[in-house]
Amino acid sequence: MVATDPLWLPGLSYDETELRKMDSQLTMATSTAAMGRGGVRPGDPGLAVSLAGTTVNVSAGVGIATRSGQGSYRFQLAATSPGTLSAAHATLTRIDLVYARVWDNAVDSSGLTKADTVYLAGTPSGSPVAPSPGATEIYTVLATITVPSVAGGGTAAATVSTTARQVTVAPGGILPVTSAADIALAGLYAGQARYNTVRGVLEFWSGSAWQAQGDWAAYTPTWGGGLATMGSSVSKGRWTRVGNMITATGVLKWGTGSTINSSNVTATLPVTAVTAADIVWQGHGYFFDGANPFKPLAPVTVSAGTTTILYAVRQSDLGYQSPGSLSYTWGSGSLMTFQLAYEAA
Repeated sequence: MVATDPLWLPGLSYDETELRKMDSQLTMATSTAAMGRGGVRPGDPGLAVSLAGTTVNVSAGVGIATRSGQGSYRFQLAATSPGTLSAAHATLTRIDLVYARVWDNAVDSSGLTKADTVYLAGTPSGSPVAPSPGATEIYTVLATITVPSVAGGGTAAATVSTTARQVTVAPGGILPVTSAADIALAGLYAGQARYNTVRGVLEFWSGSAWQAQGDWAAYTPTWGGGLATMGSSVSKGRWTRVGNMITATGVLKWGTGSTINSSNVTATLPVTAVTAADIVWQGHGYFFDGANPFKPLAPVTVSAGTTTILYAVRQSDLGYQSPGSLSYTWGSGSLMTFQLAYEAA
């Protein structure tokens, strides 16, 4: 086993790589072991990119650049101008990149040890994309600049976008994500939180997907009871959860070979109802034979229920009966639906 130097013990000295690696614990993790996420703090007005004519300007600020195996490079910059916009293409649009770079000769063989900002012009194209910095560079992206085509090479219509700006938060913090690349990243642990600025919702990593409270998901209700034979009938459903409230909707499209009798019709629920004595949840639904007016159904679920019972509502006295006991015309293409809100176990 190779011993290392833990931080803040007497009599020890530390090299820069050791300190940078331990600094990686200051920001949220990435999918690479012992590496923190680089960027600028959310809401920090520093390192803002702007244009003054064709001059690219970056305001003063602080940030973190990272590199695998090297840890986190904390840096601070005074206001600077990394360059002048290249002339626009006459017929094609271009996307340029502005980023903060740390130059570390021991890593990139640049001969420099400093931090500054870099302007990198993109390639004009019918489908332009921002360029990528060199493979050995240590950097964090600040902005992109879209330069539309201009006959004669002007740049007056150029616009700055912060969509690609890299931001970072402390471990366990809620990371705002905007760029397509960040939104596509998988979570690192179940319960990790982020704010999706495109959807405008708080999302949590389930272990396999990012989910928000109230998101709908598909499920397939299993129908039974009075539906003695399913035949080619098709079952579909959707459900959502907000806290302990479950809302489920299901539909059965009647197919050939299906049979129904006078027993109560049931359909399974996506989540078991809470155990609560004498509590009943009732929703609404309908039967439609494809021609006649809709006929109402009433889905009912009781304490600790795993299924809902669909009752036919008899219009004469509003009494409940099983759907198969009334003179409904069950034929191919008929629909039986329900929607129900209830408390989850």
